[in-house]
Amino acid sequence: MYKVGLIGTGFWSEKHLKAWQRIPNVQIAALCNRSKEKLLRKADEYGVPHDQLYTSVEEMLERADIDIVDIVTPPETHLELVRLAAKAGKFIMCQKPFAPAFEEAEAIVATARENGARLMVTENWRWLQPIQVIKRVLDSGVLGSIRVARFIHSDYFTERMKPGANLPQPFLTKMPKLMFYEMGVHWYDTWRFLFGEPKRLYAELRSFSPNVVGDDSGVVTLGYDDFYGLMDICWVTRRELTGPIIEEQVDARFVEHFVIDGELATLKMVGTEGKIVLLDNDGKVTVVAERTELDHEESHFRLQSHFIDCLETGRPFQTSGEDNLLTMMLAFATYESAEKRQVVHFD
Repeated sequence: MYKVGLIGTGFWSEKHLKAWQRIPNVQIAALCNRSKEKLLRKADEYGVPHDQLYTSVEEMLERADIDIVDIVTPPETHLELVRLAAKAGKFIMCQKPFAPAFEEAEAIVATARENGARLMVTENWRWLQPIQVIKRVLDSGVLGSIRVARFIHSDYFTERMKPGANLPQPFLTKMPKLMFYEMGVHWYDTWRFLFGEPKRLYAELRSFSPNVVGDDSGVVTLGYDDFYGLMDICWVTRRELTGPIIEEQVDARFVEHFVIDGELATLKMVGTEGKIVLLDNDGKVTVVAERTELDHEESHFRLQSHFIDCLETGRPFQTSGEDNLLTMMLAFATYESAEKRQVVHFD
């Protein structure tokens, strides 16, 4: 039985806790958060004894009978929390973004390594249903060699973050690095999962909405030896709106399209239903999946099941701390490129 101690019972912890509940041979044994009210609410919902609720990480690590520490807190807390968990000899899952600076991400990996701790970054995007389907198609070879990959991510999001609005994640409005940091680590991890490591990157970023200080629109090109990719990301576009938005709180309403042109066929994921099709040279359409969805709860179940499987088998984590350094490198290179108006090369 693997016993989990979760740190941070805020907005996204629900996805983690629901997944842990479903995985065989796993028990949610302890919770830690500064807010006693949130602790009690989550404890009652997930059956955690009240004597296993902690407001101090050090106390939880000292007293609780746990094997795994699941860190679901902001990036600036990760270095210290990983250090404490690693010194305590725990297995560690750490929420994305991994760290607020690349050097800090390197320090997190180093402290885990020095203490012999197994560390995985909680990157759930590659485990989403449409990405898993696209990966299987690419691995089958049916497209032939890749020529161009285009990823389009749309939302009318930051314009809705008006003063006084109910924001589940109000910290987004104050982040100087917004889209390509907070969400960009998802996109880059997914991109690497599908296509491997790019050789160069060029970015144009903008901040349009007065409601946020960070970037909310941008285009990134990614160069490879034999093909190139394009990310077109915008949180101030109306292109997917179908009518007035009526909401109690300002949640994301992402719509994503993927078009991958290969030598032999083209893969298309287009529309809100996430339909995935193949088109051959004669224009014949083959439906790969009639419908897919950004199934975040299921993606966490797949991700956390992978974590447990790797603990049991000794296999490497797909998104280990070392691997995530490559994702963080791309995210920070995006801001470097946009600021300098230069291509960033990766040797």
